[in-house]
Amino acid sequence: MTAHLLVVAKAPVPGYSKTRLAASVGPEQAAELAADALLDTLAAGAAAFAVGRRHVALAGDLSAGARAAELRKALADWQVRPQADGTFGQRLARAHAQVPGPVVQIGMDTPQATPDDLRVVAEQLGTADAVLGRAVDGGWWVLGLQEPRHARCLVDVPMSTAHTADATCTALVAAGLDPVETLVLQDVDTAADADAVAARHQDLAFARRWTELRWAT
Repeated sequence: MTAHLLVVAKAPVPGYSKTRLAASVGPEQAAELAADALLDTLAAGAAAFAVGRRHVALAGDLSAGARAAELRKALADWQVRPQADGTFGQRLARAHAQVPGPVVQIGMDTPQATPDDLRVVAEQLGTADAVLGRAVDGGWWVLGLQEPRHARCLVDVPMSTAHTADATCTALVAAGLDPVETLVLQDVDTAADADAVAARHQDLAFARRWTELRWAT
């Protein structure tokens, strides 16, 4: 497999990551959940992509976040770069520009994404110039691009809306690409999202912690 994996992530710092979940469980536990989600994502990525083809664009200070030592160990074989300044679309474009193509880009909000899910996207890039995986909430969880430079079209896409996936697809087409779609997954942003994902994917570190928190309340 020739594709590279790019994980765009936030350091699991209380008050900085998983702020919507923090409304249900508090900032400290939300940071722990963010760390679990990132660890699940890294484990799936490491199982699907070889060393040298794994990249992380990280926002925030990992040393100030939850499970810092465990995350550093998990990231030992990854190429980690800080995210650029600017809007989320600008940061995504910059992150893609630092990775060789083809590139499969995911975030840390879908810890249930499996190695096979990621491999499928990489395989689709064998015949497609762009692959988009929609999220249930109208966003997207994965973007595959044959040429990372095409991520520049994301700069003007409104992010974190119910129409982000549609707007992204429109932008890709306007850039001369012919995107194909892949598996739809559920982002974990709210307590209801976490309930749904944990119920279906009980083997995840994220799911185990969420279930423990639910039993404790």
